[in-house]
Amino acid sequence: QVQLVESGGGLVQPGGSLRLSCAASGRPTDRSVRFTSGWFRQAPGKEREFVTAIQWTDAQTNAADSVKGRFTISRDNAQNTMYLQMDNLTPEDTAVYYCAARLYGLAVTRRDYQYWGQGTQVTVSS
Repeated sequence: QVQLVESGGGLVQPGGSLRLSCAASGRPTDRSVRFTSGWFRQAPGKEREFVTAIQWTDAQTNAADSVKGRFTISRDNAQNTMYLQMDNLTPEDTAVYYCAARLYGLAVTRRDYQYWGQGTQVTVSS
């Protein structure tokens, strides 16, 4: 059973940076399993939306257009941890950020992810 725990949220000024972490215990390490983890976010009154994801076997990634060039996803196999480096943040990035995982490769739809963390708040404000 995969369990995900996020950390690193907080308050940051516009233009600032923040790094989120997601510890993934119980992650399958068999390379035949295309374990993939990613980030979604949900702002007040809005639907939860895909941000970015990474396939752990080969580090393939995909990302929403709104974060390309600003957010970088990475993973550390040895530490079983995924990271989201967020730069040049804007107030529109304010949301609860959720770590999610699946066993079948890259995907962008919420229903495609079977495992979820509890979420961490990111607030961008001056």
